[in-house]
Amino acid sequence: MARLEAGSKAPTFTLSDHAGRSVALSDFRGQRVVLYFYPADDTPGCTKEACQFNDALRAFADLNVTVLGVSPDDAASHDAFRQKYGLNVNLLSDPTKKVMTAYGAFGEKMLYGKKVQGVIRSTFLISDKGVIERAWYNVRADGHAAKVLAAL
Repeated sequence: MARLEAGSKAPTFTLSDHAGRSVALSDFRGQRVVLYFYPADDTPGCTKEACQFNDALRAFADLNVTVLGVSPDDAASHDAFRQKYGLNVNLLSDPTKKVMTAYGAFGEKMLYGKKVQGVIRSTFLISDKGVIERAWYNVRADGHAAKVLAAL
């Protein structure tokens, strides 16, 4: 599995969001993007990570940074997740995992001591010109949003 590094061109994408609208990376030209990949809506770690990114949205916006979350879940799942926790983070659906794979955020990982195929919790800071500024792989959900914000 190829991993992206600083200086790599960010793979382009167009995915559906929680409301069924198409969202493309190119929609954010001229501003930086934090793109985070997570395994599933409404699970303990993913909820903690989403809530912490959500709590920091104002601080990211003040730095002209948009935050996007991506999981394999569909729009209905994302919408319910957002409603349940009062989230304002834009959540995108990647059911085919093609975008996750392009970012190195899907593949073999260890889960409870076993090798499995799955979503690798990963985050990318993408420049206003579509270049990876920073990549974090195998992140811990709790406290990660603060680490990303501190890196800005």
